[in-house]
Amino acid sequence: MPASQLIAFDADDTLWSNQSHFDHVEAQLFAILIRCGDPVVIGPHLYEVQRRNMQLFGYGAKSFMLSMIETAIQLTEGNVAGHEIQQIIDLGKRLLDYPIEPLPGVEQVLSTLKERGQPLMVLTKGDLFDQESKLARSGLGDFFDHVEIVSEKNEATYRRILAHYGVPISEFTMIGNSLKSDVLPVAQLGARAVHVPYHTNWIHEEVPAEQLEGVAFYEAASMTDVLSYLN
Repeated sequence: MPASQLIAFDADDTLWSNQSHFDHVEAQLFAILIRCGDPVVIGPHLYEVQRRNMQLFGYGAKSFMLSMIETAIQLTEGNVAGHEIQQIIDLGKRLLDYPIEPLPGVEQVLSTLKERGQPLMVLTKGDLFDQESKLARSGLGDFFDHVEIVSEKNEATYRRILAHYGVPISEFTMIGNSLKSDVLPVAQLGARAVHVPYHTNWIHEEVPAEQLEGVAFYEAASMTDVLSYLN
């Protein structure tokens, strides 16, 4: 394939840690709702509420906060206390201002690519204010020529963005931790997809193994391994 005209990086759990913070908050919600059952009961209920709410609220901490409150109301049959609702709100707020630290190898890779004059993009989905805030807090903003924050990452989204920037599909590379959002739609378009696994994944981003059969993408051992592939 031709050299990349544009290399895009996912943000959450690719440039910085994200899911582990949500997992921590979810565990605290389970403690608040312990009278309603074990995590094996509460967890699936919370996810189902999230899944339905995505159509209205999208992704991100604010959507998650509302889903936690709705879950608490449903599981307690409306008997959740005001102070418990406040606890849940406070947990959600923590997801909006936690310190952002780049994951290992990220700054090295971005610096190397930037020195080569390679155009770089952040391409992430989620709440606009939340994602812009994370990028600012990360200190990585100056590495990127473009920032795209979208409501969903699918083939239509990638086609629209590439058309907007005038980049041929064959000269685009997407790097991220999500097989569902960063790999499958990109590979199916015929562009380069690089998977950089993260140690924990949100269930919504999981992909059945059979969907990956015959899909061409590069599985990076680490973020710095991405440079070897791009070379």
